[in-house]
Amino acid sequence: MKRDVVKQAPTRFDAMKLAERGGRVAGEVDPVRLQRLAERVVQPSDADPARIQWSIVGGWDAQGRPALTLSLDGMLFVICQRCLRPLTVTVAQQTELLLARDEAELARLDVDEQEVILAAAPIDSLTLVEDELLLSLPFAPCHAMDTCVAAAPPVSTPRDAPSPFARLAGLKAGSRSRS
Repeated sequence: MKRDVVKQAPTRFDAMKLAERGGRVAGEVDPVRLQRLAERVVQPSDADPARIQWSIVGGWDAQGRPALTLSLDGMLFVICQRCLRPLTVTVAQQTELLLARDEAELARLDVDEQEVILAAAPIDSLTLVEDELLLSLPFAPCHAMDTCVAAAPPVSTPRDAPSPFARLAGLKAGSRSRS
């Protein structure tokens, strides 16, 4: 099996050919430079630029169907939803993407499989990388409670303090007696 290695992947590639020959494309990307991802990530001024190493390896799944294995490794910065400061998110994942030759095969495979992509036309490598990075981001990123500056312990109130609702009830009762 021949393995093709490209230092910086071409923008577009033929996924079926890559799978058939067991080829590999790889590269590195700054997440801030990916258009859709740029809306969700930041680059702190005091940190080195975030870098994501990625590779796409062609091959076959366990059932002998053409597939790509997309690997991501690196880190990116997002905003903590508690303190609004940068938070580092580590990305280290591998995803298997089944390849469909046409729309009919895509529809058939999509019913039973998690990740299926249409490989009838050349595929953009950075679009695949960006899609997987978007899926890997936490929905509401937050620092751990013990490290977040906004996650202070709750302020305790004395048990004998009157409830603000009790005062409101008293005001309501007073307005009824005047009517």
